[in-house]
Amino acid sequence: MENFTSGPQTNQTLGIWTDYSLQYKVISSLLLFVICALGIVGNVMVILVVLTTKHMRTPTNCYLVSLAVADLMVLTAAGLPTITDSIFASWVFGHYGCLCITYLQYLGINASSCSITAFTIERYIAICHPIKAQFLCTLSRAKKIILLVWAFTSVYCVMWFYLSDIQQLVYDNITVVTCGYRVPRKFYLPVYFFDFGVFFVLPLLLSAVLYGLIARILFLNPLPSDHKDKKKKNNGHNNHMKSSSCKNSRHSSSTATSRRQVTKMLAVVVILFAVLWMPYRTLVVVNSFLDPAYLDTWFLLFCRICIYLNSAINPVIYNAMSQKFRAAFRKICGCGGKSSDKPAAYSVALTYSAVKDTSMVESTDHFTTELEELTVTDDLLSDQKMMFSEPCTFGKVNYSDA
Repeated sequence: MENFTSGPQTNQTLGIWTDYSLQYKVISSLLLFVICALGIVGNVMVILVVLTTKHMRTPTNCYLVSLAVADLMVLTAAGLPTITDSIFASWVFGHYGCLCITYLQYLGINASSCSITAFTIERYIAICHPIKAQFLCTLSRAKKIILLVWAFTSVYCVMWFYLSDIQQLVYDNITVVTCGYRVPRKFYLPVYFFDFGVFFVLPLLLSAVLYGLIARILFLNPLPSDHKDKKKKNNGHNNHMKSSSCKNSRHSSSTATSRRQVTKMLAVVVILFAVLWMPYRTLVVVNSFLDPAYLDTWFLLFCRICIYLNSAINPVIYNAMSQKFRAAFRKICGCGGKSSDKPAAYSVALTYSAVKDTSMVESTDHFTTELEELTVTDDLLSDQKMMFSEPCTFGKVNYSDA
């Protein structure tokens, strides 16, 4: 994490050192502890949910696990040490602690940005190019991409072992130890601007373009779900084609709803990433041209809280906007009971039956892959139960034509 200052507020001559106020110590330590604690618990739950629940192991969720690991790294390597800095106003983890913690901070920050970019591209391919998605957006390929992301960021962040070091600031009344930089400002500022462009500006621009294309498909040209249109299209078909049409109509409607739900959730993650990182990134850029730099203690605390809040809030978004994550979270917490497994099992059956049924559909707009996360609601369950009482389902389905 870029250090805005090397300690509490000081003057230019490093004359008299002034400690943080008691009010600042109490407020900052409590806020940081609550955010970090909730964020660590939430991200651990995300990882456990995906690893222990079979139907949650999708390519998109793999990228969310990668993001959760990166957020955990930010919270533990950046958030928790900030608490000690707020209390003691001095670095207490020694030389090697400074090197390792700085490395892990940047590794988590850059890996989270790459993970967000990866699942944005995956969603774009899955929705805008569904035929290619069955080959490109697979679980094995997602794991390889995640491994590549972490390998790249791990190697890239090695430079911080050579750029960071502890420093002793000697004042008239005390000597303060900080975790700073061993090179002059003119050498590490280009690294900041490179990080700002590659791991913040570029991912946000790419996300804006891709989510715009996704929105055009999902909201401006949604999958047809009108039963009247289906009746017109299937007016001259035989009985077994009518049966397949009824099933595909319901599947198209539920798939479109599920796609919108997942896309909205991921778009919110990206938007919050941009908003919550903006104060920090902006301050670093502005201070690069200011002399002296703007180092108001409370504003610095606000910037740090925004960063840690970004790493802690993602599990809350998943729980609020995804029914599958919400049910899985309840199961992990022991609140779902035995009945919590039924929607998940039914969801798997619907997904695979939908893939099988779409082999008889001519339009590629109806094609789905294993990526689709069908959200099982009471309405969908009731529709499936009522299917057997509708005339169009009595026809025999002949799969020999598929």
